[in-house]
Amino acid sequence: QVQLVESGGGLVQAGGSLRLSCAASGIRFSYDTMGWYRQAPEKQRQLVATITSVGRTNYADSVKGRFTISRDIAKNTVYLQMNSLKPEDTAVYYCAAPGRGSWGQGTQVTVSS
Repeated sequence: QVQLVESGGGLVQAGGSLRLSCAASGIRFSYDTMGWYRQAPEKQRQLVATITSVGRTNYADSVKGRFTISRDIAKNTVYLQMNSLKPEDTAVYYCAAPGRGSWGQGTQVTVSS
């Protein structure tokens, strides 16, 4: 059974930084792609970033150059480093193993102007 637990969300001013963590169990990063998604109020959930089993990364255009996805295989944890945050980054952020159809409970990120 896959379990994903996010942490690290919060309130930050525009231009600030946050690092989200996703502690995973029941999954091996060497076999699965992991991703971060977000959903703002009254909007559809959207892809933020993914990292494949071989470590290849992909980003939404809106976060390229500001966000970095990484993983620690020994800790079975995926991270999302978010820099130069903007008010439009405000959303609930979800960790996912999309190939497994597994999602975390989400963590709120709020960026004030």
